[in-house]
Amino acid sequence: MRRLSSPAMLTPEQLAALVRTVPDFPQPGIQFRDITTLIGNGEGFAACVAHLANRAEAAGAEAIAGMEARGFIFGAAVAARLGLGFIPVRKPGKLPVPVLALDYALEYGTDTLEIDPTGIAPGQRVVMIDDLIATGGTACASAALLRQAGARVDHALFVIDLPDLGGAARLRAEGIAVDALIAFAGD
Repeated sequence: MRRLSSPAMLTPEQLAALVRTVPDFPQPGIQFRDITTLIGNGEGFAACVAHLANRAEAAGAEAIAGMEARGFIFGAAVAARLGLGFIPVRKPGKLPVPVLALDYALEYGTDTLEIDPTGIAPGQRVVMIDDLIATGGTACASAALLRQAGARVDHALFVIDLPDLGGAARLRAEGIAVDALIAFAGD
């Protein structure tokens, strides 16, 4: 059996170097920050989860919520590392039980998020985790939905922040502390 060693954890700067930038996707002028290269690197993914877990623990997390879909990758890994429950914030029609649902505005149109409210204890401190915060629409809607279910949501963690798009500021205006491992200027 192979014995796993504990190498020095990569820094956020080293993690940033593992994120691939794809120019002009999904449209001209956009610099898409692609995390598949980060999660495809075992040491990088492990370090990313460890950094997020340390911050979630410091925030007093009693459960972790992750937004579909990439928030599931990081949120579930952090929850498992901390021995906490994971609350998936889903797209419509994915949960087989009665749900709480919230419609929210997008740049062009609306979308809906759903949760199973039975997975949240009244007053439970839930830390939200997602891969990226851009405009903050999904994160703000997720926080509102979790709060509607009785959760106390006062921290959100992200792998990447795009501060020029204002999403972190929107969450802070909702009384949520925001922390990201990496920030990339521009959109």
